[in-house]
Amino acid sequence: MIELLIVLAVMAALMAIATPIALNAVARANVMRVASNMRNIKSAIESYVSIERPSDTSGLDLDIDDLVDSGYLSANPGNEYEMKVDNANWATKGEVIVTISYTGNDVDTTKLQEAYPDVKIVNNTPTITLTLRKWW
Repeated sequence: MIELLIVLAVMAALMAIATPIALNAVARANVMRVASNMRNIKSAIESYVSIERPSDTSGLDLDIDDLVDSGYLSANPGNEYEMKVDNANWATKGEVIVTISYTGNDVDTTKLQEAYPDVKIVNNTPTITLTLRKWW
């Protein structure tokens, strides 16, 4: 009976050590997933503008599904991601401002900023803002 209690005590001690490590690994994996998805969306919109070379603002009325449909993004990463395109300066300055944000609440924003320094926190929402300029 004493041996059984010792084994249970050792197992409890090991579980007390292993549980926080496992939880940190899950949280870190979640941060890396969000950072990777934001990076992929950013790359897709940059590729779209560089390759498609839209001549007017109608070619810039995009959302994430449009990037998937046109083949610049392999899959929609989920409803927690939003992409807003401000093309008001396209005709005059030849630039478009794209804002990519993550609206989910299951990620540590501090760790996300460490993993992907382009991410800024705007109104408690991880956000990337980029300005794309017409070069053609």
